[in-house]
Amino acid sequence: MGSVSLKIGDGTARFRRASLCSSALHLIMLASVLTTNLFALYAFTSSSSSRHSLDPGTTTDPRNISLISDHVALIVREIESSQRRLHQIERELAGYDTFDPAKPSLPPDLKLFLARHPLPLGRDTRSGITEMVASVGHSCARSPAADLLTRYMSYKPAVPCPLDDPFLPQKLIAKACEPLPRRRCLSRQTDLAAAPRLPFPQSLWSPGAKNPGAGVYGLDRKLWIKPGGKNDFLIDDVLALARGRIRIGFDIGGGAGNFAARMAERNVTIVTSTVEVGGKRMNEFVAARGLFPLFLSPAQRFPFYDSVFDLVHTMNAFDEGGAPALGQASRTEALEFLMFDVDRVLRPGGFFWLDNYLCAGDEQKRLVTRLMERLGYKKLKWVVGEKAERSSLEKAQVYVSAVLQKLVRG
Repeated sequence: MGSVSLKIGDGTARFRRASLCSSALHLIMLASVLTTNLFALYAFTSSSSSRHSLDPGTTTDPRNISLISDHVALIVREIESSQRRLHQIERELAGYDTFDPAKPSLPPDLKLFLARHPLPLGRDTRSGITEMVASVGHSCARSPAADLLTRYMSYKPAVPCPLDDPFLPQKLIAKACEPLPRRRCLSRQTDLAAAPRLPFPQSLWSPGAKNPGAGVYGLDRKLWIKPGGKNDFLIDDVLALARGRIRIGFDIGGGAGNFAARMAERNVTIVTSTVEVGGKRMNEFVAARGLFPLFLSPAQRFPFYDSVFDLVHTMNAFDEGGAPALGQASRTEALEFLMFDVDRVLRPGGFFWLDNYLCAGDEQKRLVTRLMERLGYKKLKWVVGEKAERSSLEKAQVYVSAVLQKLVRG
């Protein structure tokens, strides 16, 4: 079981594993419900007994009305008190009250970023907002993210950024602390970023950089070209389904950019979101191939306008989308937040390609199936099957692959 908190800054929600605070929240909610019901039961039974004690010809007793009014007022006060307490606990869990810009321990540039600034034209008549609020994730205020954020923001403006830990941004994102607030230090040059760029399209498969890994996390010339099983769809087959209507797409959690490279060979532009995997500079490697990298976890709201992509593709974002920012990986809420954002950026008539999603069991498979059906997409391809692991002693696992088309909604 997890708890839910809403981040006001960028409108996204965060789901977390249960803690002592969230357990206390549930207990208070339960106590509030029980108390309310007991008061209501007492009020009605009391009024009923008083009514029976009156003369048969009497229909109304002012004392009963007064007694019921007192009970109702008491119930209302109990409900309001419980709501105030719940609101306070939610603020504590979300970090609204703990992330205080006035704390002396915060680095100066972080204080400047967190400071609220008055709107230049005064109060917004529609929302009532009078100040601009920083969009930093409130989960940044909780340990250990708070300590990492302090290190990340401890720098002098207009000088090179610190070198203490080049993968500190990735560690913060792994703690659901995004978007990152660093703004005013100069990025340092890495060997990979400074390496000479080869001409395109030669750079797609000869980026002049060391192969960072295997499979989707390194150069792989076989993916989507040679099928390894019935769950493996080929790029040319999927493009044939679209009949030339795919021009621009988004690959969520695309690793080294192999999918984008294959699509680039077919004159389709793909934006690849990727994080630094195992200390490897995946974004720089994707850029060295002449492709468009986006440093973004699947849990973050996609920074794109509505209905802009012809195709959205993902292999592992359904797992990464739930951890850590949305709570436990593959939770119902995590998958819904991710999939509804996919639906938002996908144009009507566009295509969603779920590529070899590993289901933890039958329940997970049913969850994914129900979510797809809830969106009302047209099934062009749908395959559920086992995919044997390398070792014959290991149990085969269930994978789901699908190509779905978003229909035009009224």
